[in-house]
Amino acid sequence: MTVTPNSEKNNLHPRNLHRSRYDFELLISNCPELKTYVTTNIHGIETIDFSNPDAVKMLNKALLQTYYGIQNWDIPKNYLCPPIPGRTDYIHYLADLLAETNNGNIPAGSSVLGLDIGTGANCIYPILGNAIYDWSFVGTDIDKKAIQNCSKIIEGNPKLIESISLQQQTESRFIFKNIIIPEDRFTFTMCNPPFHASALDAKQSTVRKVSNLNPKEKKTTNPVLNFGGQNAELWCNGGEIGFITQMIYESAKYAMQCQWFTTLVSKRENLSSIYKTLNKVNAASVRTIDMSQGQKTSRIVAWSFLSESEQIAWKI
Repeated sequence: MTVTPNSEKNNLHPRNLHRSRYDFELLISNCPELKTYVTTNIHGIETIDFSNPDAVKMLNKALLQTYYGIQNWDIPKNYLCPPIPGRTDYIHYLADLLAETNNGNIPAGSSVLGLDIGTGANCIYPILGNAIYDWSFVGTDIDKKAIQNCSKIIEGNPKLIESISLQQQTESRFIFKNIIIPEDRFTFTMCNPPFHASALDAKQSTVRKVSNLNPKEKKTTNPVLNFGGQNAELWCNGGEIGFITQMIYESAKYAMQCQWFTTLVSKRENLSSIYKTLNKVNAASVRTIDMSQGQKTSRIVAWSFLSESEQIAWKI
C-alpha cells in the first residue's frame, strides 16, 4: 500500500521547506535512483511506499541532495532513517527559541554551537542545522558503528568537515559526562531520546506501526520497521521518561555551560514528571513547544539555568 502526503502540511513550521507535496520530478532529477521507488496512486498522484525502508531511505537521500546540498549520505542496514520534515521542524523551533533573547533575530553562523545527543548513524540534526543556519555541532552516540558512519558522511561532504565534530560516549549510563568539558560553552543541546523501555515494547510498537501503514496485509510478529532503528535508538531501561530524567539531573552539573538544554518528548503523559524534575534542579526557565507531523504529535521541552539577563548577555 502507498501512502500519499497531504498537498499542504500546515502543521509543519512555517519555514519548513517540506510543507507542500513532494516534487518527485525535481527529486528524481537530483537523485535518479529514487525513480525506482516512485509509483502513481489511484488518485493519479506520485508517491512512494512509506512502509518500504529502502524507499524511505532513498527519499531521504533525494531530499538531502535537493534541498540541503548533501551529495553523499547513507546509513547501514537497520539503522534509524529519520523523516526529514519532522527533523527540520526541531531545528526551526530551536532557532525561534534562540531568537527570543537575540533581539528577535535568528542567530546564524558557526558561533552557534549545538550538542546533539544520540546523533545516530544518520547525523541528521547536525546536517540540517548546518545547512539551514550554518550552525556548528558536536554529535555524540554510544554506538561506535554509528559514529563511524557519521564520520563517513562528513568526509563525503567537505563543507561539513569544519562544522561537525563527533564524540563517542563510552559510558552508556551517562549523557553529558565525558562529553561536556570545563571550557565548553554550548548554545543548545538537542536529543531525540529512545522512548521504549524494552526491546519487546519497541517490537510491539513496530507491529502496530506497520499494521497501520498496511492495514489490509496479514499482520506479522517480525515486521520490518520502515524507518529502521537499532536498540540504543529505540529503547533504554526506563524508556523515554527514564532517559530524560537522567538528562535533566546531569544538565544541572553543567548549568552555566549551556544556554538551553532541549529534548523531544513523544509521550504527553511524561510531561508532569519532567516538570517536577526540572523544578527539583531549579531550572530558571522551562518551555514546551508543541510540534505535529501528520498524525503524530510531539513536543520539545527546553530548560535553562540562566536568568533572562544572562540569556540576553550570552554571546552567540
